[in-house]
Amino acid sequence: MTDQSELKYSGESEVGLFEDGAPGGAADAEEPADASNSDSLLSEADANASIQLSRLLTNTTNLPPEEHRKIPPMGGGRPLPPKLPSSEIYTVSFEGPNDPLHPFNWPLSTKVIQCITIGSMNLCVVFDSAVFSETIPAITSIYHIAPVVATLGTSLFTIGFAVGPIVWGPMSEVYGRRPVLILSSFLFTVFNFAVACSDRLEAILICRFFAGCLGAAPLVVVPASFADMFGNKTRGTAIVVFIMTILVGPMMAPFCGAFITANPHLGWRWTEFVTGILAAASCISITFFERESHHPVILIGKARILRRTAGNWGIHAAHEEVSLTMKQLVEGNLKRPLYMLFTEPILFTITLYLSFIFGMLYLFLTAYPIVFRDGYHMAPGVAELPFIALIIGLGLGGLFCISYEKVYNRKLDQNHGRIVPENRLPPLVVGSVAFPIGVLWLCWTGNYPDRIHWIVPTISGLFTGFGTISIFVPCLNYIVDSYLTFAASAMAANNFLRSGFGGASPIFATFMFVGMGTNWAGLLLGMVAVVMIIFPLLFLRYGRSIRGKSKFAID
Repeated sequence: MTDQSELKYSGESEVGLFEDGAPGGAADAEEPADASNSDSLLSEADANASIQLSRLLTNTTNLPPEEHRKIPPMGGGRPLPPKLPSSEIYTVSFEGPNDPLHPFNWPLSTKVIQCITIGSMNLCVVFDSAVFSETIPAITSIYHIAPVVATLGTSLFTIGFAVGPIVWGPMSEVYGRRPVLILSSFLFTVFNFAVACSDRLEAILICRFFAGCLGAAPLVVVPASFADMFGNKTRGTAIVVFIMTILVGPMMAPFCGAFITANPHLGWRWTEFVTGILAAASCISITFFERESHHPVILIGKARILRRTAGNWGIHAAHEEVSLTMKQLVEGNLKRPLYMLFTEPILFTITLYLSFIFGMLYLFLTAYPIVFRDGYHMAPGVAELPFIALIIGLGLGGLFCISYEKVYNRKLDQNHGRIVPENRLPPLVVGSVAFPIGVLWLCWTGNYPDRIHWIVPTISGLFTGFGTISIFVPCLNYIVDSYLTFAASAMAANNFLRSGFGGASPIFATFMFVGMGTNWAGLLLGMVAVVMIIFPLLFLRYGRSIRGKSKFAID
């Protein structure tokens, strides 16, 4: 059992991360008669669900009131004035379910613009995480280093993904989504241009790490912004699209980066110049077109206007009473997540599985060129085009996950709104079978270029991509549904280990595929993926009993 102080610290209500139910797993608030306006009407339950969801995504489930060690004097020898008779009547809120100020009630066109604006920045960041892999031959030649050293440019960037969200997530809860995204995109742009202009290898690698760390805000802020804007019936689909961008970005980078690097008029530095230009465009678009979507911060702006127009300086928003402390950062983002990771069997196993899959994505950045460039003797750029099949597979898997939302909602209704985390797992079973099929198919057919046409290993990407996203979406849902109150810490632990695997896999990929051979390296990785099929099956069968023995998971 969890002690009451822990429960009080961790959060107020329980809500699933990619959940289409109300807080605590309750069914969605009653929909209006006009289905076309279902997202434009705001219910209190839906609003609270959105706020709690955003705090789960940014790992700030309970922000403490601002504390001062010593109260400063008023000045001029005057005593402190008496407290307001009742702070509640001076606290602003939204004006009913149809308040146009609330993001739920923004026009659809406005929401689409917001999603495109912040989504483009997210795509740019994950694209940059992989595009540097295509510069490795040029880097090794220019600086006379081993390929494994040049690979650090990709690895350090990805490791930055584990560090950055520790700060960016809580900051977005305190100061709002817009200023955090503007600052992050600006710093990301600066360090991309720094990489492109650096002459020393040390500077290139250091700037790559800071580009990943400081540019990681969209990874946590974008899904939280989706939670701000979309109601329970549409939020699940929006989050699936977000996960698709996380996975598609690294798969687009290889052929784009290869064509840029192979162009004699451009060269490897232009992979960073192009990314920096795209990041600058995203930063400008966020600055001029992005609206603040975090509900408490919107109310701060409303309170500021009312104070000036009404001349009553007691009017305020509840969010003005909170602050972010270093203790909270350490407790919520480091101490508890690491403790949960190594003491919770469900969290450790699912995180290990997701980390393996995420690491495989970055391992493919090395495997595909070995198969198609070295084996089939394709030109740089052309050899990376088979990644398109993997992208198509991701799209098909995303559609599959979206279609399953209807099945899950029916099960939720049949269970009277009570969450059963294991109901999230059926797509995971399908994905866990498809993924090793794709890996084994690629490595064994791609090992015989003189006998097997290049289209055969290319088609394997359909299975690999389909399996990847069909594993990611259910796993993330299962983690949060299992650890409702402690979901933020569980997600932080998952991000730590997953990013670590993503950063480490490119380093040993070359040794595996060159030293062992494409077929045997693929057999090893494929068999590991086959063994991991047992995880979703075990949780389908024994998940509830395992949760019953947990000190953090729901029973």
